[in-house]
Amino acid sequence: MPPDPSPGELATVFAQLHGMLLSQDDATAAVSRLARAAQQMIPAAAGAGVSLLDTAGTRVSTAATDPVVEAADAAQYELGTGPCLTAWATQEPQRIEDTTTETRWAGWEAAAAASGIRSVLSTPLVHRGRALGALKVYATTPGAFGPDEERLLGLFAEAAATLLGAAQPVETPTRLNEALKTALATRETVGLATGVLMAQEHLAPEAARTALLETARAQGRRVAEVAAELIETATDREDYQEEEH
Repeated sequence: MPPDPSPGELATVFAQLHGMLLSQDDATAAVSRLARAAQQMIPAAAGAGVSLLDTAGTRVSTAATDPVVEAADAAQYELGTGPCLTAWATQEPQRIEDTTTETRWAGWEAAAAASGIRSVLSTPLVHRGRALGALKVYATTPGAFGPDEERLLGLFAEAAATLLGAAQPVETPTRLNEALKTALATRETVGLATGVLMAQEHLAPEAARTALLETARAQGRRVAEVAAELIETATDREDYQEEEH
């Protein structure tokens, strides 16, 4: 069990959050400040971001400290998988020691590594047992975040979630749950489509995922849409072959 936070840590957390008076009108400005505060609080962090839902219930990167963080988040939403979405869905912190050796998130790690991100720490924003989103920090060196950083960012996220929760409309948790279901379903779809490409084109897993991403980008479509279409086409082909026999 981790030790209780020191008075100094508590002072840091609440000093960073001081003045973030969250209402429906100023929530966007507040989460931008929250992202900057998270980066400043974790010395090894090169960037930080906060992911919440917009008013339509869509997964968006509400605030990011730089374009690299925005691109990394966008790749997670496009693929439907990544440490931020996993922290959000499981309500558990997620830590990546090195994106060049991590294999849990279906190609997102390669995209992050290509942009210069090597370490990731993402922790959920949980209010009254419900996940509102996730807070994450990135570093350009491997092994930048350990248990101490995870505990401190978790403490910060707990306090922030209390403020953010007060700003969320009452129906938001329901929309969040639906969005999480969609994210998990998207992950399964991308995984199935990758398997189809591996079988059809005799590709390795990473090559199949890359092909799927390149097709989506070339067509200007979401990866999930291309993946679903690929699965549907493969299913129709199998049905036709069965009828022929």
